[in-house]
Amino acid sequence: MINLTPFILFDGNCAEAMAFYQFCLNGDLSITRVADTPMKNQLPPALHQRVAHAYLKSGAIALSATDWLHPTRIARQGNTVAMYLNGGTYKELRTIFDRLAVGADQALVDDLKNMPFGAYGHLADKYGIHWFFQGGKEI
Repeated sequence: MINLTPFILFDGNCAEAMAFYQFCLNGDLSITRVADTPMKNQLPPALHQRVAHAYLKSGAIALSATDWLHPTRIARQGNTVAMYLNGGTYKELRTIFDRLAVGADQALVDDLKNMPFGAYGHLADKYGIHWFFQGGKEI
């Protein structure tokens, strides 16, 4: 099953912000830092304490978040909130990804591909909405 949640990008204060949201909304919060993932080998040590993924679940409310990790794109007002499709098979995600990619700015497309934690991709659709994808690996 594919889930859709809001996805918030922070610039180094993701853990603090998500702890605040947990205080406000209650629920369970999980935080995974870059240092605790295979990604640490691909990023400089200065980024190892940044949050690779945070997830807050409180009843029907769910929020996903991360610290900004893209090496060349810059966080600015307007590109720090996105949609996050997670779960499902690679084939299911590929279908949605390809449909949303029609008319997308190709400079803002990171194709859906296998990563150590499953399939991952990102794009900004033709309306400027950013979409992040994470799910099963391509077989």
